Amino acid sequence: MRIAFGQSFDVPAGYLNTASIGIPPKVAVDGLMDAVRRWQSGADIPPDFDADVRLARKAWGSLIGVEESAVASGASVSQLISLVAASVPDGTRVVTARNEFTSVSFPFAAQAHRGVTVTEVDLVDLPSSVDRFDLVAVSVVQSADGVVVDLESLRDAATASGTQVLLDVTQAVGWMPLRLDWADWVIGACYKWLMSPRGAAWLAVKPETLERTVPIAANWYAGEDPWSTVYGLPLRLASDARGLDLSPVWFSQLTAAIVVPWLASLDIEAVRDHCVGLADGLLVALGLAPKGSAIVSLDIPDVAEKLAAAGVKSSVRAGRVRLACHLYNTAGDIESVLSALRD
Repeated sequence: MRIAFGQSFDVPAGYLNTASIGIPPKVAVDGLMDAVRRWQSGADIPPDFDADVRLARKAWGSLIGVEESAVASGASVSQLISLVAASVPDGTRVVTARNEFTSVSFPFAAQAHRGVTVTEVDLVDLPSSVDRFDLVAVSVVQSADGVVVDLESLRDAATASGTQVLLDVTQAVGWMPLRLDWADWVIGACYKWLMSPRGAAWLAVKPETLERTVPIAANWYAGEDPWSTVYGLPLRLASDARGLDLSPVWFSQLTAAIVVPWLASLDIEAVRDHCVGLADGLLVALGLAPKGSAIVSLDIPDVAEKLAAAGVKSSVRAGRVRLACHLYNTAGDIESVLSALRD
C-alpha cells in the first residue's frame, strides 16, 4: 500500500499504465464496494445517486476552470463529441492533429455525408493552420506519445480567426493545471488520470456555444428536474449544460464523486511537478530530452518485452511503448524501468 497526497493506493510496483487505466485510491474502492453491497441488498433507489452526479460534475469543472452550470455529464468521450459533430453546420471544415485519438476525429468524419471534412496536420503546425478551418478538435495531451499542445498559441490563433475549439482533456486533467473557459467545448473521461471506473465523462460548453449544441441524446435525465421529465411531451430540457446530460452510469459517477473532488482539492501544480519530474527524469536518464509531460513514449528495441519481464506495466501505442507517471508513482518505479533496460 502506498501513500500519495494523503490517500492510500494498492498500486503494484512498476505500474506505469495510468494513460490506459488509473488506479483508484482505497477510499474510492471502499465507497464502490459499499455501493455494490447496497445494490446486492436493494438498499438504494435511483435518486440516491443524483448527489454523486452533481459532486463529480462540479469538481471536474473546477479542474478545468469552468462553472458547474457549464458542464454536461455523459458516459464517454466519443458520445459527447458526437453531440458537437452532429451540431456543426453542413460543410464545416474541421482540423485535427495527425494521428489524433479517433474518439476525437471519428465523430466528425462520420458526418461526411453532410459535407463535413476533417483534415489532419502535424500537431506543431496546428495553431498556424486554424485560420483555414471552422473548427479545431484536438487532445490537449496526445494519447499516443504524451506530446502537449501549445494551448496559448492555439487560443490566440483561434481567437484571431474566429475558429471554434474543441479540446479533449482525458490525458491531461488530473495531473495538468488547466484553465480552459475560453474553449467552445471541453471533453474528458474519468477512467485514466481521474482514477474512476469507465462510464463517466463530462462536456463543458461555453454559454454562447450551448444554444448551437444539439441534444441528440435527449432523455429524461436532461430535464430541469429529471424526476418530473420521466414521462410525456412536450420536450423540457434544462436550460444550462445539464440539458445535454445522459442518464448516469451510477457506480462510475459514485466513484468519481469521491476521487474528483479530492483531486480538485489538491495543489495541481504540485501534482504536475511530481508526475512530470518522474517522466522527465526517466527521459534524461535514458539520454533523451525532457518533454514536460506525464506520458513518455519510447522507441527502443525489445523495450516492451524487457519491461514486461521485469514486471513493469506499460502499453504499446503507435508502435512505441507508452509509460505514464501519476501521483502514486515513485522514483522506484522509474528505477525499475532503467534496471530492466540495463539488463
